Amino acid sequence: MKILMVSPECCPFAKVGGLGDVLGALPKALVSRGHDVHIFLPLYGSIKPKGRRYDNVVVHLGGHERICSIWEYAQDGVFFYFVEYQQYFGDASVYKDGDQKAERFAFFCRSALDMCTSLDWIPDVIHCHDWTTGLIPVFLNTTERGKLLGKVATVYTIHNLEHQGIFPADILAYAGIPFSEFHANSLESMGYVNFMKGALYHATKLTTVSPHYAQEIQTAAFGCGLDPILKFKAGDLIGILNGIDDKQWNPCTDPNIVANFSAEYLQPKKCCKRDLQRTMGLPESSVPLFGIVSRMYWQKGLDVVLNVLPFVLQNLSLQMVVVGCGEPDWEYRFRCLEAQFPDKLRVFIGYNEPLSHKIEAGSDFFLMPSRFEPCGLNQMYSMRYGTLPIVRATGGLVDTVESLNEKTETGCGFVFYDLTNDAIYNTIGWACSIYYDKPELLAKMQRAGMAKNFSWETAAIQYENVYRWAVQQRSLL
Repeated sequence: MKILMVSPECCPFAKVGGLGDVLGALPKALVSRGHDVHIFLPLYGSIKPKGRRYDNVVVHLGGHERICSIWEYAQDGVFFYFVEYQQYFGDASVYKDGDQKAERFAFFCRSALDMCTSLDWIPDVIHCHDWTTGLIPVFLNTTERGKLLGKVATVYTIHNLEHQGIFPADILAYAGIPFSEFHANSLESMGYVNFMKGALYHATKLTTVSPHYAQEIQTAAFGCGLDPILKFKAGDLIGILNGIDDKQWNPCTDPNIVANFSAEYLQPKKCCKRDLQRTMGLPESSVPLFGIVSRMYWQKGLDVVLNVLPFVLQNLSLQMVVVGCGEPDWEYRFRCLEAQFPDKLRVFIGYNEPLSHKIEAGSDFFLMPSRFEPCGLNQMYSMRYGTLPIVRATGGLVDTVESLNEKTETGCGFVFYDLTNDAIYNTIGWACSIYYDKPELLAKMQRAGMAKNFSWETAAIQYENVYRWAVQQRSLL
């Protein structure tokens, strides 16, 4: 199949979160299965263009035209197309706020379609990712209806339902979308235009990044106001668990860690732990070491961790390393606790890719207390490195982490349900007790986690099926 993926992120060119990782891995898995995959991205100021340049590409917006350039570049069998338009994408920011935020991504959606016609490459299916691409299915069902592009199927993936792209209604005139679409069964939401809502109604098929999250978002608790639509579209909604790049995240070959290891030869993991302790300035102690790599944001539940962490550090014999950034108040509170417990807690404010690999390899446990988690990748990275995840039972964390059953000695992590001080404290304490009292069971859990297959091959087959269903369904219109 001819597949066009449209996304604001793609590793290694532009990455803010898990979406960038998905676009860095899924296309290669699809290419390996024989598909023709093209990716359309903004040319941010941080990206140095290379390859072939197409000038004077016309972008047809509402009542006016804009001229842009398109850069074509091939790598690992995937064709990348970058839209160059300085007014909207000249700086390095991916999701910058400001008056032009709606116009940026309305232009981005329209330019993806005009690139196809300008270069005479019409895909079988367009795979749209998150709110920034939400207008593409709307365009195909309105201004492109009856034209060549109007026959193209769309698959729309929800990576995080919380971010929906809500803007004043005048964006419709700018984009050239008929104002007749400004109603409750299309783009209108409480008097505003909602990019994601429009995509949910207009896309041929919908996916999200784990089976459990696909069920959760059909409830009021997790639906962010869109649960009635998702229930209505439930027959076209499929949950497909994200994979991980098992070449980049491989303890046997990872160049970022001091010693490589495997499930059959775990001993070097202790060297990785000592290296992490030295790197973070912690004593080289044999106590259990807990890792956190996370955005410091409400979704991730770190505010509750901050509430309970003084009691954890005071009462339990352990160490913890934290890497992340976000809410300034949370960053400050972590720094204060680091100053209070320098031999137990070390904090790095920011993000550091090599350090995150060291944490996955050197930690004994990895903490992810998310309020909601569409998929999550770090729990999969952790298990691949023999680090046992401690997670709340939500979204993709449920689909990937089997909680320890001490009677049957099965499981590869620790799962708790309520996001409370007691739940976090007690689960950390449970992990510590297994570490100190049942080292053989701990090693068995490590090997069980490392045996799991989180490669993209399984997900690629599932997406392939969804694309076929979408193309077949679109052909009936």
